[in-house]
Amino acid sequence: APPASNGSREGAAGAWLRTPLAPGEVITAQSGAFERDPQESSTTDEELSRAGSTGSRGGGSSSTTPDYGEKRLPQALIIGVKKGGTRALLEAIRAHPDVRAVGTEPHFFDRNYEKGLEWYRNVMPKTLDGQITMEKTPSYFVTNEAPRRIHSMAKDTKLIVVVRNPVTRAISDYTQTLSKKPEIPTFEVLAFKNRTLGLIDASWSAIRIGIYALHLENWLQYFPLSQILFVSGERLITDPAGEMAKVQDFLGLKRIVTEKHFYFNKTKGFPCLKKPEDSSAPRCLGKSKGRTHPKIDPDVIHRLRKFYKPFNVMFYQMTGQDFQWEQEEIDK
Repeated sequence: APPASNGSREGAAGAWLRTPLAPGEVITAQSGAFERDPQESSTTDEELSRAGSTGSRGGGSSSTTPDYGEKRLPQALIIGVKKGGTRALLEAIRAHPDVRAVGTEPHFFDRNYEKGLEWYRNVMPKTLDGQITMEKTPSYFVTNEAPRRIHSMAKDTKLIVVVRNPVTRAISDYTQTLSKKPEIPTFEVLAFKNRTLGLIDASWSAIRIGIYALHLENWLQYFPLSQILFVSGERLITDPAGEMAKVQDFLGLKRIVTEKHFYFNKTKGFPCLKKPEDSSAPRCLGKSKGRTHPKIDPDVIHRLRKFYKPFNVMFYQMTGQDFQWEQEEIDK
């Protein structure tokens, strides 16, 4: 049985996490009407069942291990956060020969849990002894049931969370939605319950996801901090090799993915992945990454910074890491 909930943590966190989502916020990448970029796929059942049933080479992994080994449940998961840099992290760690990962997002612990662990195992790539099986689904971090479900699968599962300044994360989230649904209201309209009073609408998912401390409380009921690695989305851009060294250490892997694997693309504004041993063109993330953000009213950004600041401080205290998001805003 999972550990009992810590009563002292309830209160504010419980109230926030029980707040219903706004009815009009179903602006996510899961709608079939949206054009999906292969680099940020929100996986369909058809794709997953095809990956599992055909015994495809690694179920969509980019590594070149032949079709032998066996399918195992993942020992490590990238659980969040949306628009934080999870795709960049997944692509980088897949360059490691001891990692096999699903390229698409299984969404097992939020949308497909009723299909059972055998379905989930079948979606995984085949691995050899000593290789780590991984997957990433960023929505797990904000799914209330996910910690308990993952704990019941394997209580020693290693969890990776890529976090980013919640203000820029929210704008990036909105930008992605806007590219698919250009008719949606402006960011300013969606961000406030009452613009005159300055009341932020925390039920809108773009805002809600960035309240990291409150989501993390849910995970700490089931997993110790030692099993959770927090990766800086900002440093994943400015120092990808440094962040990947931490990831490889956390996973117990030899540091094979190094600065030789990265090339900074000035046009896109973030690093691209390349194989150090050849001279082929670097592999950059798809067109959906590095979109230009719409111009947001500076007053709205100021109010959002004030809104997030106490939650950020709480998050720093809980994780023992200062991500310096406030300093980053002062420097701008």
